Formats: sequence, structure tokens, C-alpha cells
Amino acid sequence: MKLLVRRWFSFVEHHMDHGHEQAAPLRKVAVAAVVENPYAARHVEDLQPMIAASEELGREMGKVLLATLGSYEVQSYGKAGIAGLAGEQEHANALLTTTFANPLRDVVGGGRAWISSFTKRAAPGVPIDIPLACKDALYIRSHYDGMTVLLPDAPLPDEIAVIFCVANRGRIGARVGGLKFEDMKGEDGLL
Repeated sequence: MKLLVRRWFSFVEHHMDHGHEQAAPLRKVAVAAVVENPYAARHVEDLQPMIAASEELGREMGKVLLATLGSYEVQSYGKAGIAGLAGEQEHANALLTTTFANPLRDVVGGGRAWISSFTKRAAPGVPIDIPLACKDALYIRSHYDGMTVLLPDAPLPDEIAVIFCVANRGRIGARVGGLKFEDMKGEDGLL
């Protein structure tokens, strides 16, 4: 199976840290691929062909992500999917497994932590919040964040929007304690 991409979207948020003038700005980047849903309007028990096809989508998304990210280093990531109304939420989940994510981990310089995700079924133009967490240690509270994305005309009922989001640092003003980014071990995906 090959997933047919109808459209790409790229989103960039660039926030200045006015509380710490020397701090790096917070840059969040999300890329979205709107793909045709080969299982729209029918129930298919075995989603493995779709899962396998997501690997190539992950590689393509990595190229778009690098072009959009620029020179910023990735510290956190997250993923999301929206199945159009003729599909199932499970179709979006099938496109977000480790098969899809591993090529993206390679692009962002590794990532030992699991990738936070959120999926839903929705009509075109419905916003979705992509959760973010540190790519190497989930216990770094400063990197619990998110980005809201809205695709104006997607997904159509027979499509799926697949979204990957990254950020170059933790939240601006983060001060709720916990493990600091510079103190993480990055060995087990937690600390």
C-alpha cells in the first residue's frame, strides 16, 4: 500500500522570552500531511498494510519538518491525527505507530522517550492540540506543552491528517519544578 498525500501544511510559532532576555526564543513547528484514507467508509480488521505504509510517510514528513524547522535543535516532540468522518479514529492511530515515528526520531536526532499523541474523528477545520514532551526524558516538566493546529479544509471525510510537532526548548516561564533539561540522563526515556 502507498499512502497518497493530497496536501502538506507547515506551521511555525516563534515566541520571545521577555522574562529572560538572553534565553533562546521558543520555536514550535508542526507539519501535517493530509492523506487519502484507503479504508474510509468500510471496516477492515487488519490495519497492518496502513501501518507499514506509514514508514514512508514518516520519512517524507521528516524532510518537510527539517525544511520548516531551520537551524533549531529539537528538544520535544508530539504527534496527532484526525480521521475524516468516513473513517475511524483507529485509522489515524494506525498512521502514528512506531513504524511512522522512527524515521522522524532519526531526523530530530534520536529520542528515547515515547511520543505523546492525540487522535480524533472530525470534520474539516476542527482544531487539534498536539501534546509535546521532552524527546529524551518524559519527567522533564518544563517541556510539557502543546501546539494547536487547524487545517482549514482538511481532512475531508475520506482523508486522514497526520501531524508531527516539535519544539526547541521548554515552555516560557516554566517553573513548576522537577528534573531540569540540562540534568537529564536520557538513558531510559524517563529521566
